[in-house]
Parts: sequence; structure tokens; C-alpha cells
Amino acid sequence: MSLSEILRDLCDLSHETEDFGTLISRFGRRAFGALLFLFAAPNLLPLPPGSSTFLGAPLLLFAPQLALGVSSPWMPAGLRAQHLDMTVLRGAFLKLIPGVEQVERVSTARMTFMFGPLGDRLIGVCCTVLALVLMLPLPLGNLLPALAISLFAVALLQRDGIFALAGYAATAVSLGVLALAAGVIHRLFIVAMSSL
Repeated sequence: MSLSEILRDLCDLSHETEDFGTLISRFGRRAFGALLFLFAAPNLLPLPPGSSTFLGAPLLLFAPQLALGVSSPWMPAGLRAQHLDMTVLRGAFLKLIPGVEQVERVSTARMTFMFGPLGDRLIGVCCTVLALVLMLPLPLGNLLPALAISLFAVALLQRDGIFALAGYAATAVSLGVLALAAGVIHRLFIVAMSSL
């Protein structure tokens, strides 16, 4: 079952709630890629304030596991039984599905040497750092990290090295913008302190 088909299934009106354990089981062997996409891609859409924190927390649980080489996602039993309100995510998924279907039409397994124990761990490290950036309270600061994680997620799902390269490029830009923003904030702080 493709990612777009899984997302359509999750948008079924009969799924008012979904526990995390069942959600993970839907994705099978591609769980890491699917879960990264599931919680990163909605951040590319206009969402209520605080949504990036809500969506970023699961990323901070799953991305480090990928970085450590864990074969399938792990979570505490209490969290596995936790129910998600699917009405919150359904609107975002419905908007994302057409784009996902377009990506699935052009993406295929290529440059697969970029994956495997080392390649997957490197992606996990990048996604862990990006998840931390995603949760920072910066205006529009969640867009680039969310895009980078989404690209990595598609790369993992499709074993597509082109998307992995795009993810690395988006990671570099995202961290560059963060460093630039930090430099501006630091300069403003110095100016403010010197004027006291």
C-alpha cells in the first residue's frame, strides 16, 4: 500500500480516533519514513499556533531511533495506547494527498547506495536536528525543517537518492537560515544592551 493510500485510509470518516500502535502497524516495514512524513509534512500548511510543537514531539521520538539504527519504531506502552484525534490531522492530510500522489508518480528507487545502515542513520541524525529546529518558536521557522524532513521521509519510503540529496540541501539551507537568525538576534541584543 502506498503512502497516499494510507493517508486516504486515515482520512476515512470512520477513523475519529487512532491509537499510536495501530497507526504504526499500518506502515509496516516503511514505518520510519511514513511516520516522519506524517508529522513533518503538515507543518508545511497553515496551522494553528503551537501545532509545530505538537507535531514535532513525535519526530523527536522517532528520528533518534533511526539515527541509532533501530529496525522498527519503538514507543512506551502508554504512548502506544494513546489515541490521536484524527479530526485535527484529517484536513492537513486531505490537502497533502494530491502532492503525495504526484511525488509517487515521479519517484522511484535510484541511487540506493545512499541508504543502508550508514545512510539511514545519517538521515536520522539530520532529522533529529531538524526536529529540534522545527519546535523553536521562530516565525515561519518551521517551514524549511519540515520540508527537509518530508524530503528525507519520501527518500526512505521510495529508496530514492535524489530526494535524499534534496533533503540534505534543504537541511543545509535550514541550518544556514537558523544561524543567520541567531546572528541577527545576537547583534540586536548587543545593540540593546549597549544603549542601556
